[in-house]
Amino acid sequence: MGDSYMDPGVPDRRSAGRYLWWLATSQRGRVAAGATYGSVWMTGLTLPPYLLSRAIDDGLVPGDRGALVGWTGALLGAGVFNAWIGVMRHRTMTRVRMDATFRTVRVVVRQAVRLGATLPRRVTAGEVVTIGMSDVSMMSRTLTMTGPGVGGVLACLVVAALLLSVSPVLAAVVLLGVPLLALLVGPLLGRLQHAETAYRERQGALAGRFVDIVGGLRVLSGLGGKDVYAARYRRDSARVREEGYRVGAVTSWIDALGLGLPALFLAAVTWLAARLAAQGAISVGELAAVYGYVAVLVVPVSFFIEGGYDLSRGLVSARRVVRFLDLEPEVAPGEGESGTAAPSGEALREAPASPAPLRDPASGVEVAPKSLTALVGSRPSDASDVVDRLGRFTASEATWGGIRLDEIPLSQVRERILVADNEADLFAGTLRDIVAGCRDPDAESIEAAVHAAVARDIVLGLPDGLDSEIHAQGRNLSGGQRQRVRLMRVLLADPEVLLAVEPTSAVDAHTEAALAARLRAARTGRTTLVTSTSPLLLEHADTVHYLVDGRAAATGTHHELLRAQPGYRALVSRGAEDGPYPHEKEPVR
Repeated sequence: MGDSYMDPGVPDRRSAGRYLWWLATSQRGRVAAGATYGSVWMTGLTLPPYLLSRAIDDGLVPGDRGALVGWTGALLGAGVFNAWIGVMRHRTMTRVRMDATFRTVRVVVRQAVRLGATLPRRVTAGEVVTIGMSDVSMMSRTLTMTGPGVGGVLACLVVAALLLSVSPVLAAVVLLGVPLLALLVGPLLGRLQHAETAYRERQGALAGRFVDIVGGLRVLSGLGGKDVYAARYRRDSARVREEGYRVGAVTSWIDALGLGLPALFLAAVTWLAARLAAQGAISVGELAAVYGYVAVLVVPVSFFIEGGYDLSRGLVSARRVVRFLDLEPEVAPGEGESGTAAPSGEALREAPASPAPLRDPASGVEVAPKSLTALVGSRPSDASDVVDRLGRFTASEATWGGIRLDEIPLSQVRERILVADNEADLFAGTLRDIVAGCRDPDAESIEAAVHAAVARDIVLGLPDGLDSEIHAQGRNLSGGQRQRVRLMRVLLADPEVLLAVEPTSAVDAHTEAALAARLRAARTGRTTLVTSTSPLLLEHADTVHYLVDGRAAATGTHHELLRAQPGYRALVSRGAEDGPYPHEKEPVR
């Protein structure tokens, strides 16, 4: 289990069945041990009826007390041994299931990280939640077949061999009857797969809607849309309930057959054996043995039916996982992650060894190394598109030091270029852990980041300071506080190249002025690009690109553009016309 958590391996994504087979073969030793224990345990169940028949025929009927005591002791010993084997079988199969669970979770998380910005555009949060909570468990249960499933087949063969010494007719009934019982459930399993697939799809969609409602509850309440979304959730929930009823109807028949068919089979074979005993064809002890053998068969037959049921549901869940694993990032990940070469057909190239300019031919924007560059556009989406291209989140011809970004391994791009989205996720945890990320910064570094992000009031306002618990997405913080927490995290990461989208849009003018100055100081000697229309931030920029229709219409310092570009001047000083000047805008905390 520890191995699967650290290195899950490469999954077989060719089909749902092959994925389940990969889960089994990834732990061959444990599965083999489970199959061995299951086989010994299942065949061991056939030993008590045989020992009981010997105790009756050799001890009880002739009155031989010594033989009776001997066979009874052997019966006790067989029971204790088989109980121990059963414990070991259960422990081993639990480990098999847990390994499969952690292996799939690790693979899904790795794929989610690989998809990166593609993930929210291709898969809903509810889909991922459903895979992580329900599908993983169902697939793991399927692997239970590897233990008692093999043992069940061996048990049927052993019972048939034992019955052959008693009566060839009874042996033939067992060999033909057991497979027939399992086949009778087959059509129901096909119906179950169809119903289960529809149910799982609707369940994932409903989970996604629930996540959206919880995440946007404050906004929905403010807009008066809470009741509308609640009504939609009730409607979708009713549909999921109807699909659940369909699944339950099929499942009830499978459960009923799983219990009823083995019982009917036991009654039929016992009746046939009783007829043979009445005719004198078999002895009383053999009659008791036949009943015991067939009673033992109830266990493997039930396992076969239950295993088919688990396999059917496991295949549905595995299809969903395989479909998720088949998703590809919108930008090729580069060699070392997918093995693909650069779009140009050339071999992948190393990133520039030293700070180098970033250039976006589509807009004409160039970011000089070790400088603070700003993008200003009347449409915020224009500036965001430039950032996405320079951060290699969308396909483009953007270059870094003259090398196309899509010719550089993505791992190198992500390691040195950081895109700081204004809506980046904040995970639940302590404030210290949230801003530290995967690093372990010292107290001095954290203090510097708190100062640069003008976040001391946040730390002092929380009950336990940096060790205070922050809710998922920072729901217990205001919009301005969340923005400064994100900035703390970015500054602690200290990337070589920082591309920040509207880093000061949610704070008041006084805080924004302090942020602009401290950001400039904190990023000295580093390459930084910000998108903003705030004069408080723009006046600290070395270079400002003025975007019109997605292209750089003018480039210069903030004051140069104010003098030479009427459109730029109107854009960054619009507050003077529409209301208070940006320096006087209302605080947003």
